[in-house]
Amino acid sequence: MKKLNLLLAGILLLVVAGCGTDTEDGTAKQSEVTLVVDNYGREVEFSEKPSKVLTLGPNATELFIALGLTEYVIGNSLDNHSRGALPEYKEDYEKIPELTYGSATREAVLTSGADFIYGLDWEFGSEGLDINELENYGIKVYMNQATSMEEIYQEIVDIGRIFDIEDRAKAFVEEQKERIAKVQEKLDGQEPVDVLVYDSGGNGVFTAGGTNFETLLIELAGGRNSFEDITDKQWTTVSYEEVLARKPEVILIHDYDAPSIEQKIKDIKNDSALSQLESVKNENFVVISLESVLPGNRMAYTVETLAKGFYPELFQ
Repeated sequence: MKKLNLLLAGILLLVVAGCGTDTEDGTAKQSEVTLVVDNYGREVEFSEKPSKVLTLGPNATELFIALGLTEYVIGNSLDNHSRGALPEYKEDYEKIPELTYGSATREAVLTSGADFIYGLDWEFGSEGLDINELENYGIKVYMNQATSMEEIYQEIVDIGRIFDIEDRAKAFVEEQKERIAKVQEKLDGQEPVDVLVYDSGGNGVFTAGGTNFETLLIELAGGRNSFEDITDKQWTTVSYEEVLARKPEVILIHDYDAPSIEQKIKDIKNDSALSQLESVKNENFVVISLESVLPGNRMAYTVETLAKGFYPELFQ
């Protein structure tokens, strides 16, 4: 028995010694360096690069493709809000399996085998996925919730750090900045146009508030969100009477699965209140897919698209 105990003790000593390497003075040190990123006040630690990723939201998925990280993505979600990838990303996008049609479910995520999630903030919380539970299952989470250009650029750089492609990520950020700067140069001296974001109708207009990332994109494209003064909500419903009072010059309509964009325009034209607007009478409609106004990889694309819609005479 004594020999057995000595043997076990020797094995244990070897295991412990194998967990680190020796420094010059003979003391043990850890062999792995942990990366820590700040995800809006929540620290996320990495001892190694993730290998199986879920991207929750078409904007999150397309960003990974744009950064050359398609091979890491084992599933995505929220395709019911998507009008599809930009042409340059379409081939890679179609290679990625769909985890769920719509918001990701707890069961689908926990059984996916993923070790990392990059996803829209509305996928988490009281009505979504529990981050603490996911991390207890060994799934690291980085939420996509930028409300400023600085924040989305930092998200991109963080993704670059996590996947050891920091130079590529920084280059992508610089390219976005340069394209947006070119639009700004063309818009120099123009008065901002008042823009109503029309996501959907019903008992009023469901629209973007002042803290919504879309409001920032509108501003960069030479517009002004008609409801930028609503700062306590990113999304809100406003009355038709309030819309009439603000007299938007352009109606920016979100395009996603249902109702169709054709039906939305028909509903706007047939509405007794909205049909009184000069912008509706003159059909000053600009259409944008929903994923294009979410923080991700399309900032420059969206600013370019909106600017052409707001000032067609400058971008012919």
